Amino acid sequence: MSATEHVMFAKGPVALPPGGPLYLQLRRWIETAIEAGTIRAGDALPSERDLAQRLDLSRVTVRKAVQQLVADGVLVQRHGSGTFVAQHTQRVEQSLSQLTSFAEDMARRGMAVDSIWLDRGIYDPSPEETVALGLTSGERVARAARLRLSGGTPLAIERAALSSAILPDPRSIGTSLYSHLEKGGFRPVRAIQRIRAASLGPEDAKLLEVPAGAAALHIERISYLASGRVIEFTRSIYRGDTYDFVAELRIGSQQGDGRP
Repeated sequence: MSATEHVMFAKGPVALPPGGPLYLQLRRWIETAIEAGTIRAGDALPSERDLAQRLDLSRVTVRKAVQQLVADGVLVQRHGSGTFVAQHTQRVEQSLSQLTSFAEDMARRGMAVDSIWLDRGIYDPSPEETVALGLTSGERVARAARLRLSGGTPLAIERAALSSAILPDPRSIGTSLYSHLEKGGFRPVRAIQRIRAASLGPEDAKLLEVPAGAAALHIERISYLASGRVIEFTRSIYRGDTYDFVAELRIGSQQGDGRP
């Protein structure tokens, strides 16, 4: 018997909360154990077979309850290791009214930030990059993609594209792309962002340590210099359970509608 299983069954016979299908009763029992601290973040659950035997349930019932909790981010499954209680993730609130980099955003909150580079290189541009950046024939594109983390928890995947004339050496970027651009006089001053809901594919979900199909925010940003020139085309994926985007709205002018 594992340490986690011992804790879960230490007090003798288990009584599932009444009401509803058995898989929902089991789900509520596991959630209650997590909320009470009986099992904590990072603890491993007993195997499906062990849970089924000890609770006198079918493995199909156990699997359905566990899969629902995995889909909701309460549990995580690691191939070859088992099922674990997910780490609590602190939500980050980001303003939509300020143009800041991820590193600047985290520093303002006093949160440690780390990056894992996924790609840094010079490439022939895709049609989408050519149009977004206004590239001419023969121009190449610099791509910088990285996984963004805070406190060891992956929060976002950023995939930035810039003209190679602006960023000839993507490997020279430090912690902040915007700080790097500022040194050359190319820091953007405004941007247009489009945000939409998305479901994570297997590769991005693995990087963000959440189940495939989990909710995410897809953000596409085109940034401009004061001259109006497009400087950056970035597509980012943010974990849906970690980010809240906040915008301040103001009532527009009422002139011309017949009211004072």
